[in-house]
Amino acid sequence: MMKERSTTTTISEMPIHRRLGGFVLGALSARKATVGALAMLLGSSLTPLFAQSGTDNRAPEVPDEIAVEAGNKVDFHGFGVGVQIYTWNGLSWGPAVPRATLFDDEGNVVADHFAGPRWRSNSGSVVLGAVVQPTVIVDTNAIPWVRLSAVDAGTGGSGIFAETTFIQRVNTTGGKAPFVDGTFVLYVVEVPYTADYFFYRATND
Repeated sequence: MMKERSTTTTISEMPIHRRLGGFVLGALSARKATVGALAMLLGSSLTPLFAQSGTDNRAPEVPDEIAVEAGNKVDFHGFGVGVQIYTWNGLSWGPAVPRATLFDDEGNVVADHFAGPRWRSNSGSVVLGAVVQPTVIVDTNAIPWVRLSAVDAGTGGSGIFAETTFIQRVNTTGGKAPFVDGTFVLYVVEVPYTADYFFYRATND
């Protein structure tokens, strides 16, 4: 019987920790292209975007499919840099598992993002999210934009993720599964990606 092996490969020319700086800079530049792609997706018009941008100055402009319902406002925004981890099961790469670091607008590390998907703040609060379908592909070279509902928020104490109601992953770059099959079962690849994450709380406004 053939013995299953497990190995991890990062899809890059050098280890991820040596290239994150350049990757982040490139991702920031790629946001302009993402905005253009979004405009094309919406028929070269931003008018179909959800009205939340008019009532919540921190909310991103997104397609209606992943808009967060009225009664919720952005409480925290983080820029995620990391990898999407895929494992070959013999037929497909299966679901991605994230491993990323979130930075605030000043570039400070504020949280970790990992399997679940979960986010854990430096203060210890943890939120678990569940993807709300449908997702939206804005850039065919990047993972989709998604809306997640918080199914368990604030675990581990008070903090930036306490009382979170929804999370949006937008402005994504990279992170897609390889186009080629894995060389053996349990073969693992780590694909670099970036994304903006917006965390919402309920509001009485």
